[in-house]
Amino acid sequence: MSEASWTAILLAGQRPGIDPLAHALGESRKAKVKVGGEAMLSRVAKTLLAAPAIGRVVVMAQTPEFLFDGDCAWMAEEPRIGTVHSDSGIATSVAAVAGTAAAPWPVLVTTADHPLLTVPMIEAMIAGAGDADVAVGVVGRRTLLAAYPDNRRTWLKFAGEAWSGANLFALQSDRAQVALKLWSEVERDRKKAIKLISHFGPWLAVRAITRTITLDAAMLAVGRKFGMTARPVALPFAEAGIDVDKVSDHELAEAILAAREVH
Repeated sequence: MSEASWTAILLAGQRPGIDPLAHALGESRKAKVKVGGEAMLSRVAKTLLAAPAIGRVVVMAQTPEFLFDGDCAWMAEEPRIGTVHSDSGIATSVAAVAGTAAAPWPVLVTTADHPLLTVPMIEAMIAGAGDADVAVGVVGRRTLLAAYPDNRRTWLKFAGEAWSGANLFALQSDRAQVALKLWSEVERDRKKAIKLISHFGPWLAVRAITRTITLDAAMLAVGRKFGMTARPVALPFAEAGIDVDKVSDHELAEAILAAREVH
């Protein structure tokens, strides 16, 4: 894959109603919450643009034009940043633009609430994706809890390890549209592991529930079932598994960024 060949879709929308984190920290939009003295959206966008593989960033939100003020004002003038409007679902919104002129393949999807994202994480994700149609970034429980034992995550338990998402997805061909359709079907169950797994068929669900299949094997099986290649990318960075959804996450992210500044 050539340098600067990837399009990054940066999800910066908001679910209906008042976002608890934004409300607690005095912001109207979650993406504008400051971490380490800078809006999360601005911080993640700068990290993406600093990655050699990323040629363009597309900010996706219900009203992206209202995000580019304050810390994010620079983004309105940055030629490598574009915007698209999202609809009611994340997966359907991504599916509508992935592989089009607005966001040509290959596409890396991440979120504005991932302020701990680093260029090495992006590079590891892209390298780990290889030639897969779809790759999903994950962090193992042992990796994350060894560094942050008090952190609470949603874990998907498989043979050998439990995994949490890293808010990084690599989509590389039209076959990824199948995965996006599947994602839209399970989106409402993303925090309910058994319900989510049940969408992939009874055999795989039983293997996953009984933890007699690894995540790698499960994703290989899902890919075969739906006519694509799919794989997890186990990232060695504990911070890749920490997004900022609640005040305790925000406090931890602030502490991590402060420590980075020292070093």
